[in-house]
Amino acid sequence: MTRTAAKTTKGKTVTENPLAAELPMFFRYYGLTYRVDGTPDGGLTGHLLNLRTGRIEEDASHIQEVLFAMGEDITVLDEARYVELTEIKRSRALRGEGPIFALYDAVQAVYDKAKEESRRLEPEEHALIRTMRARTFGLWEQEFARRDAGEAPTFEFDSLLGGTAAEPS
Repeated sequence: MTRTAAKTTKGKTVTENPLAAELPMFFRYYGLTYRVDGTPDGGLTGHLLNLRTGRIEEDASHIQEVLFAMGEDITVLDEARYVELTEIKRSRALRGEGPIFALYDAVQAVYDKAKEESRRLEPEEHALIRTMRARTFGLWEQEFARRDAGEAPTFEFDSLLGGTAAEPS
């Protein structure tokens, strides 16, 4: 983890994380997406995309590596690129029915149309794709929040990486 500075304010010790102003931080980590967040006690935690479940799961084991070992396989991302890369990975690894997968199909249709017409994407098409990917990212977050609250899944999906994307009971 990182070092934190402690100061006393009104008789209470407050821990300050020197990276607090920069959090969350986003990375491409060996082809997956990774996010570093602060913890309430002033420490750091990480979250790694799991392509078998579609979840962004807590995994602090890569923090030191992403913060200090930048290279070809680890790069810093802004939040928009993090969302985009997460959704590109999910769209390639997961299959199912419902609004998320319909949006993935719509994104692919935009690419297919440009390819069929032997042209690059127009700026408006890029913007549309970014909007659709941001929407799917939010839909996944909502779905996993419902499941975490004990609600039944609103849709089922599978991972192309083997096994099932179903959550353990």
